[in-house]
Amino acid sequence: MTVRLAVRHVTEYAYEAAVEWAHHAACLVPRDTPWQRVQGWRLDIDPLPDAWSPEGLAPNAAGLARRLRRDPWGNQHFSFGHARMHERLVVDSRFEAELQPRPLPEAGRGPAWEGVAAGLRYRAGRALQPADEFALASPHALPDEALAAYARRAFTPGRTVAAGGLALMRQIHADLRYLPHSTTVATRAADALAQRSGVCQDFAHVFIAACRALGLAARYVSGYLLTRPPAGQPRLVGADASHAWVELWCPEQGWLALDPTNAVPAGLDHVTLAWGRDYADVAPLRGVLRGGGVAQLAVAVSVAPCDAPAP
Repeated sequence: MTVRLAVRHVTEYAYEAAVEWAHHAACLVPRDTPWQRVQGWRLDIDPLPDAWSPEGLAPNAAGLARRLRRDPWGNQHFSFGHARMHERLVVDSRFEAELQPRPLPEAGRGPAWEGVAAGLRYRAGRALQPADEFALASPHALPDEALAAYARRAFTPGRTVAAGGLALMRQIHADLRYLPHSTTVATRAADALAQRSGVCQDFAHVFIAACRALGLAARYVSGYLLTRPPAGQPRLVGADASHAWVELWCPEQGWLALDPTNAVPAGLDHVTLAWGRDYADVAPLRGVLRGGGVAQLAVAVSVAPCDAPAP
């Protein structure tokens, strides 16, 4: 079974006063994975960035290709700027994604989590593994004793990584309240856990930091959710904006994709954009500017089957 989804992500800034100068960095290029194939990615930016031509925004244009750079995890980023006055900025990304089912986590498969954590621990002479850096602290997902204690409620002695990860996913979903505007993009995992509320980014950071506090490797995934589910299926939380979930490293099963905001493994509703250590590595759009005053931000995300009416 495969599904084909049309994705559109529009970010608009309306500035209180004219912006004199601005430079932006974006992580909006969706990635191909073993379970996801991307086609027809298109980007529109208004006003047109300096030194860009309209043809340069097309996915196959050499001008855009020259501006793309890959980070250490294979995500593609690009930057653009404006050295002229403007009072609004619109960045419009759209593409189609063909998704195939990914294997579901098998709770009983694999050794105890303690052994996996020991295998990720640094030892002199041990060859580095791709998962190693995702067991280390990062600015938004900094482990501490409170997070370690919280993780041990799910990762009981002798439990497998998959079983512990599924339990932690459900635990976070039960303990944290999904509350828009209760946190900011700068909120750390420890703060979100202490206040027991947040958005999908915070749910993911709590999961990641809790796992790292036990020595396990987990990474942050940015992406999108199907906006309108098929008849009879519940609508997932976070479907009207960019979404975030996690992937937990399990040597026997690979990266286990888990969505603590909705307490489900990531599936055919989840479209992957990028992954990194935490939100800071894959923020969809960030920038610095001179002028502008207070900015009003509006983000609109639509994910729908390709045979549905266009948004």
